[in-house]
Order: sequence, then C-alpha cells, then structure tokens
Amino acid sequence: MMVITYVSFIILSIGCLALVFWTNKQKNQPPIGNNPSFIKFQNGYFAAYFLALAADWLQGPYLYKLYSHYGFLEDQIAVLYVCGFVSSVLLGTWAPIAADRFGRQKLCLLFTLMYSLACFLKLSRSYGILIIGRVLGGVSNSLLFTAFEAWYVHEHMETHDFPKEWIQVTFAKASMWNGIIAIIAGVVANASTEWLSLGPVSPFMLAVPCLIASGVVVGTQWKENYGTRKIQFMKSFQGGLKVIGTDQRIFLLGTISSLFESVMYIFVFIWTPVLDPGKPSLGITFSSFMVCIMIGNTLYQLLTLKKVTVTNLLATAALLALASSVLCVLSTHPDKTNRNLSFIAFLVMEVAVGLYFPAMTFMRSKIIPEAHHISIMNFFRVPLNFCACFILMMMHDPNFRHGNRLIFVVCTVLMGVCVGAVYSLIALIKNDEELKAKPNDDGSSSVLV
Repeated sequence: MMVITYVSFIILSIGCLALVFWTNKQKNQPPIGNNPSFIKFQNGYFAAYFLALAADWLQGPYLYKLYSHYGFLEDQIAVLYVCGFVSSVLLGTWAPIAADRFGRQKLCLLFTLMYSLACFLKLSRSYGILIIGRVLGGVSNSLLFTAFEAWYVHEHMETHDFPKEWIQVTFAKASMWNGIIAIIAGVVANASTEWLSLGPVSPFMLAVPCLIASGVVVGTQWKENYGTRKIQFMKSFQGGLKVIGTDQRIFLLGTISSLFESVMYIFVFIWTPVLDPGKPSLGITFSSFMVCIMIGNTLYQLLTLKKVTVTNLLATAALLALASSVLCVLSTHPDKTNRNLSFIAFLVMEVAVGLYFPAMTFMRSKIIPEAHHISIMNFFRVPLNFCACFILMMMHDPNFRHGNRLIFVVCTVLMGVCVGAVYSLIALIKNDEELKAKPNDDGSSSVLV
C-alpha cells in the first residue's frame, strides 16, 4: 500500500488545489476586513492559534500506532480512545462556562501546559499513565476549540469594536489554514516517524515546542477577558428538553448529528488497525484524509454558489458515509481482506465529513433557537458519546474474528437510520420559508464553528 498512499496523496492534492482555484473564481464579492489594525490583531490571534492547531494535528496520524508499538491489544487501545473521547465530550459541556468565569487567556495557557504534559506522558509504557495522558488530551482538545475562539470574539467585539461581519473573515481564514496545517502536520509526522526512523512517539515530542511557542504568544501578547453571561443550569436544561420535545425538526437534526458523528469517531479509531497491516505510510494516509475533508468543504462552497440547497448537501454527505460503511463491510471480511478498497472507503468518508460539517452548522443556525443552543447540543452529546463508546468497547472481543467487520456492519445500520432521518427532515421542512435561506454569497455558512 505504500505506493498507493503516496500516489493518492499527490493526485488528491492536485485535484483539491484545482477545485479551490475554480471555487474562488466563482466568488464575486469585494474583499472585506482589509483594515491594517484589524489585520494586525488577526495575525496576533493566528500566531497562537495556528501553533496550537499544529500541535494537535501532529498527534493524529500515529496515536494508535504508538499504543500498538507499546504492545497493547486492540481492545486495550479502544479503552484509551474511549477515555480521551469521554473526557473531551464531558468537558465540552463545561469548557465555555469555565472560560467565561476564570478567564479565556488563563484557559488557553492551561491548554498549552496540559497538552504538553499529555504529550510527555506518551513516553511512558505504563497503561495507567497513558490513560491519564488520554484524559488530559481530551480535556485539552475541548479547551482548544472553545477558549481560543471565545477569547477572539470578545476582543474583536468589546476591546477593538471591529464590525461583527469581520468575525466571519477571521474564522474563514482559520478554517482554510486549519486544513492546510493538518495536511502539513501529517507529512511532518510521517517524516519524523518513518523517513527519519525516530519512532511513533516523535510527533508527540514535536508537538511540545509548538505548544510552548503558543503559550508564550498567549502569555505575552494576549490580554485577559471574561464572559458576562450567567447560565441557570436547571432552567436551561428544562427549556432545552421542552424545545426538543415540541419541535420535530430539532429532534431529527439532533438524531442526524448523533448518528453521523458517532460513525465518524469510530472511523477515527479504526482506520489504523484496518490499514496498518498493509504497511502504508500512516502520516501520508492521514494527510490524504485531510485533503479529502478540504475537497468536501470546497465542494460545499461551490455547490451552494450554484444554488444547490443545503438540505440536499446534507443528504449527500449522509449517503456518502453510508456508501463508505458498506464498502468497509465488503473489504474487511476476515477470509478476503481488501485493504485498497478500505482505503478508498475511508477517503469517501472524509469527503462526506467535509460536506457534513458546514451543512450541519447552517441547519443548526436556522432550526435551533439561540437561547437553547448550548443545552440542546449537550443533550445530543449523550447518545453520540454512548454510541461511539459502546461500539468500540463491545465489538473488540479478542476471541471474535469478525470484530472490525461487525463494527462496520453496525456503522452501516447507524448511517442507514441517519439517511432516513435526513430525508424525514427534508420532507418536514420542504415548505418552511425560513429554511429556504441560502448560505452567504461566498458559499460559506453564516454560523461560525
């Protein structure tokens, strides 16, 4: 598979560049946010945030390989993944509130320290210490995607008083560079692990200088800010539950989100044990996945510019994920394994992910009331968390030779239900004037992730 992964990466990268170029040519809007003071402020945010993202992405390609290198079995590695996933999901409920109360800059600094410690703990072969590292990594991941953006929005609006519309400019750039950084991180991780033969722990050590540099920028260049919102938990809980029970659109949207993202997280775990016996370059494989996500995201922008409805794009993402799961069922039969087909299936899944997230973000902005957004999304984290953890924990009986294949069978069932929920939602909102609104003229969603 070594040659296939390199050739695929090159072809996909060229195709992605061509698609991005073509999409940008279709956009007819004047540039905004060219104010020198705004650009200086924006670059100060990017300096810390991009270093943090680089540290995060460097750890993606070889996490499973590291645990396998230490001699742990697949069911033991599944427990480690579940520990990280659960800690990330649980803290995801509290991280925005903690950032508001204790200060966003402090939480960003805590992220750099905690994630650095999580990386250093990867040097240990002790299972207990590795579990602690995974928990710290999960907590850090939640902070990365809450505290940094919360700090930026507050400084943008309250300190500098820049126009609200310019927030989208910053986050659009951040999204684009996030994809580029992920691709580069995969190549760098591959170089350190395989080309330089430094071993699968080397990308985690490379992440530490990035985290230190990010912390230095945050500590010396950023000012502290706090949130002013006060959340009454019981009232928010009851209000969110009432809205879910009375609005079928929200229930269906939450069902789609839980099913699709559960399958996505399972794929994050399982791609390495499925492909690794074929000896691919894991870092290049990871970068190929990231290119496919960029392709999916760019397709979303291009197709919305062509007036394709977001609901149809959401349905396309679900159908692609279903097709990917079916291909994986076919390719992982224990008596006739086809890893090349599995690789293609994973690429299809990543394109689906690239389409799914901007479409889902747009749909949430139109359907879920802003006042109940946090409580409703937390409700749907519960089934998402349960599905992913249950499948990973229960389907890895070492005595059961159909383990991975059975996981893909379950993923196929979940995606089949997800597709049904998508088309039920489309039928329910076909006459809803509010949901006929299109994304912004540049093809991006009006809501910032």
